[in-house]
Amino acid sequence: MIPAAKLKEFLELDVIQIAPLAFMRGRTLNDAVVILDEAQNTTTQQIKMFLTRMGMNTKMIITGDMTQIDLPASQTSGLVQALRILKDVKGIGFIEMNKKDIVRHKLVTRIVDAYEKFDEKMKAERQERKAAKQKEEENKTKEESN
Repeated sequence: MIPAAKLKEFLELDVIQIAPLAFMRGRTLNDAVVILDEAQNTTTQQIKMFLTRMGMNTKMIITGDMTQIDLPASQTSGLVQALRILKDVKGIGFIEMNKKDIVRHKLVTRIVDAYEKFDEKMKAERQERKAAKQKEEENKTKEESN
């Protein structure tokens, strides 16, 4: 962590800039280390715009937790899409973390486990309902044809 006084100095000298994603359009970021946090909540257009701001001698770090997407269900996460599109692009690397990487209170790991079990149960129930509905429709079709 940077001490508060040093951070204030770096902000005043524009050594460090904090900018909302909306203000990135039209910029080229040269000689920089750029961090995009909470990227799971970017739209596909926003993450593409961000990635294409990279100038010479620039490193980009993008973080996000795909289990915590806050976008409407109808909207694709820019991070999810970028991972699919860029997985084989030379010069781009990905680091995926899991429960073992949680460095918070030990209870957090148990909470994550509980939510994963719940999500698995809900998914199984949805699949069962879908299968039952399909079977019901098949039976209805058979009855109508008889």
